[in-house]
Amino acid sequence: MSFRQVKTNAASTKVLTLVAVFLGLVLVALGGVPQGTPRKIVSDDFTKNRPQAPALESSNQTSAGSRTNRQSAKTGSSSSVRQHRTYRLASRPTGGRHPSSNKVLAQLGITIWRLRQAKDGEVGTRALIREKSSSWVPERVEADTTFREGDRVRLSVESPTKGYLYVLDRDVFADGTTGGVMLIYPWAGALNELRAGKLVDIPSQDDDPSYFTARLTTPNQVGELLTFIFSTSPLDLPTSDKPLQISNVQITEWEKLWAGSTERFEMEGGAGEAWTLEEQQAAARKTGRQLTQGDPAPQTIYRVSGGNSRVMFVNVRFQYAK
Repeated sequence: MSFRQVKTNAASTKVLTLVAVFLGLVLVALGGVPQGTPRKIVSDDFTKNRPQAPALESSNQTSAGSRTNRQSAKTGSSSSVRQHRTYRLASRPTGGRHPSSNKVLAQLGITIWRLRQAKDGEVGTRALIREKSSSWVPERVEADTTFREGDRVRLSVESPTKGYLYVLDRDVFADGTTGGVMLIYPWAGALNELRAGKLVDIPSQDDDPSYFTARLTTPNQVGELLTFIFSTSPLDLPTSDKPLQISNVQITEWEKLWAGSTERFEMEGGAGEAWTLEEQQAAARKTGRQLTQGDPAPQTIYRVSGGNSRVMFVNVRFQYAK
């Protein structure tokens, strides 16, 4: 290849680069993105309403550097790296119109924990679920994880705004039908109020056991459907120490009134991270602690557009296998 050819190719490359930049600016100006480009959000969009960490804690986190950040993912302690976690779009929009044409009305953060038995040397380094004979480490999983029969599961729920949480449960069968609807949260005496930085654990840390066990109750069951309802004001629903039956007609009506277009975003690299002491304390009744902007963000963020501005309605399907 001659020098002239190299110069010509370099000039052509420069022209093509300028054209690509120009087209990119046009797309930004028009508010569009190339088809197939994955959409992402950052944790700041969700955690910005949390209280800020004390200045001393913040400076310590900053000076700790990436080495501490890598260590925290292993030990279950939080660090400043979690201030800017990235989330990828993990589902197609469900219900309503496409969210890009609607303002995001509400967000809900849900972290699903799958428990595994603690290994030698882990006691004291992580937040643990303790039983008489053994200790369990809750680890984050993505919402589309397939659970095996016998898996132990728990949930943490957070909202960036103040409101009240209700959770309904239905069995899902292989033919696509669902079973009866049960109100499983709140129960009698539970504090179902959410606000930025305050977690609700389901089951509560005070419950015995403080986890659900994945079970296939019938041969044709393939999972469960949890419906999370987040309302700016309390709903007129009874509470009990046991799950309460809700009619299928009622939940169908609620879905018509409240459901919008929902997207699910998953934290990149979050799956497998352990439950932290900060998360444990933020959901405990007695501590009064809130998560700060530098503490862990939820694993999964649901964003609803085009729905009801006062009530958020989100369906989360749990997949089971033997």
